[in-house]
Amino acid sequence: MRAAMILTGLMLAAAGAARAAVPWTEGQHYFELRPAMPTAVAPGKVEVLEVFSYACPACNHYYPLVDRIRAALPAGVQWRFLPAAWHPEEDWKVFQRAYFAALSLGIADRTHDRIFDAVWKTGELATMDGNRPKSPLPSLADVAQYYERMANLKPGEFLGAAHSFSVDAEMREADAQIIAYRADSTPTLIINGKYRVTPQSAGGDEQLIALTKWLVEQESRQSAPGGKP
Repeated sequence: MRAAMILTGLMLAAAGAARAAVPWTEGQHYFELRPAMPTAVAPGKVEVLEVFSYACPACNHYYPLVDRIRAALPAGVQWRFLPAAWHPEEDWKVFQRAYFAALSLGIADRTHDRIFDAVWKTGELATMDGNRPKSPLPSLADVAQYYERMANLKPGEFLGAAHSFSVDAEMREADAQIIAYRADSTPTLIINGKYRVTPQSAGGDEQLIALTKWLVEQESRQSAPGGKP
């Protein structure tokens, strides 16, 4: 009996120490979504979703970090991008449509970083003139020409996809999803439909990587056969 009590005490102490060692606090570093939102991955998989915009300067600043996070996650994790359209005056709606068109054509992943560069580095699709939005802003036709040149598409193929019924539906769904996630800034990460994290809430770049990995680990354990909620 005494041995059992000692063992129980040691186990409780170890569990308490493990909890104390976790540097993340729900409600401060990350936020639980209640209820959790459905994901686009198969059972047993974990989804990490980024709410972003190509026209968002913070997203441009963080996309190399996002690439690092993606590379650091286990193979069973699936990443998904969800473009926001909050600022039509800065072309966000145009780039939202462009992303879904690229996704439908199967080129979104390999062109993703290059669109950021076209907006913020080379200026080929620049949306800002100093501290002000450009006038005129890049049109969808301008964006389509860049995609066609970059991805070797047939003339008009990108515009055809961009104006499709399916892209219209995806844009409406994206707007609704972002509201449901209660995401009000970009970039925002959603871990498995359950947790919302931003670089600011995590406390910095390296903290964002570590926190994302930690939340993914929790979800991976729960998604595994026999895992506990």
